[in-house]
Amino acid sequence: MMCDADNAITPGEGLRPNLVLLSSGAGALALVSMMSLPLPAAIASTILGALMVAGADVDARTYLLPDTVTWGGMTAGILAAPALDPFEPWLSAGASVARAAGTALALALLRWGYGWLREREGVGFGDVKLAAAVGAWLPLASIPFCFALATCSALAAIMLGRLRGENIDATAKLPFGAFLCPALWLVFYMCELPG
Repeated sequence: MMCDADNAITPGEGLRPNLVLLSSGAGALALVSMMSLPLPAAIASTILGALMVAGADVDARTYLLPDTVTWGGMTAGILAAPALDPFEPWLSAGASVARAAGTALALALLRWGYGWLREREGVGFGDVKLAAAVGAWLPLASIPFCFALATCSALAAIMLGRLRGENIDATAKLPFGAFLCPALWLVFYMCELPG
């Protein structure tokens, strides 16, 4: 989603994550991952976690998702697939690519349909690219759960905002990536837990 003109940022400005938040968040996720997952999954979880902490932080502040997070997340997911399934590495990588393309296409169609019906943007291109990362990392059956978790979290945030007296209407902007990034890491982590 794009920023308002009065909140516009120059290219590159604000698109860098808060380093304290990134290092502490990624460090905590790495610790949790290393303590509970097999080594290949723990390394993948740590990489994904760092990307998603950065993405959630930047999107919450700027309503933009950096390409390093979206394209990086998708690429890392495709590259991690063979390591996470060493018995069928090529099949795993191919399935990751297919899921990434299908998930991005589904969100692109939602973006187009919303724009056509409402005559305004409702889903940004960053969210479409982040959807490709979701598809690259998660098994097919877990993708709807990831989007449902992100959507429920976003709705809870809106309800809390309303309870605090914030003026939220149908044209209010919401940084959906700030909810989808943590949901992606959490669902991946849950899928990789042993037993």
